[in-house]
Amino acid sequence: MAKGYRPSKDKSIERTQATQNQNVAAGDETIIDLAKVKNDAESYFTKNHTMILSVVGGLLLLVGGFFAYKYLYKEPKNHEALEQMYQAELMFEKDSLEAALNNPGGGHAGFKEIAENYPSTPAGNLAKYYAGLCNLYLGNYAEAKDYFNSYSASGEVMTILKNGGLGDASADLNELDAAASFYEKAVNSNNEFLTPVYLKKLAVLKEKLGDKAGALKAYTKIKESYPNSPDGNNIERFIIANQ
Repeated sequence: MAKGYRPSKDKSIERTQATQNQNVAAGDETIIDLAKVKNDAESYFTKNHTMILSVVGGLLLLVGGFFAYKYLYKEPKNHEALEQMYQAELMFEKDSLEAALNNPGGGHAGFKEIAENYPSTPAGNLAKYYAGLCNLYLGNYAEAKDYFNSYSASGEVMTILKNGGLGDASADLNELDAAASFYEKAVNSNNEFLTPVYLKKLAVLKEKLGDKAGALKAYTKIKESYPNSPDGNNIERFIIANQ
């Protein structure tokens, strides 16, 4: 190569221009694509705007209706139910179960009426459980079972108590297999206060059904897992009796 030789400026310029043209072309394609998408979207909206607005409007009504129901109806109703239930709870604590269920006095509703009038509120739901207990202790076992079934339990403790209540009502109705099934559900959770109570009830029921192996299993569970509970006292003699 001769000294002082330099590449042709014309060729460098051509390469630069070619690259720029390619970039512009690619940019044009992008612009065209975006414009097409925009036009298609506008065309779709124009053709279907009535349907789209109806759907959006329906969703807004649904959301608005939910919040209106929650804050303008459900919460005030729940507050009203709680105010009504105060007197019934006082009667329940005093073991005035008939009054707590039907007429606690002072112009307040009992658990039965609260459960009927406020069924969709948390307070009305709790009133169903209270009504179940009142009926159970008053000897109205079928009514108790109906209330326990209608009660929607949430959390470990209330789920145990619901199934335990159903077990008690079923046992009092002499529906022993059903009672055993409910007690077995009640002892599925590991609660140091309630689980041994229903394990003991399950064990006694298993004995009554002639299922010594089932009774032994429940008694042994109390001994191994809940030895310091009230139901763990003298548990050994029940184990020996079923071996």
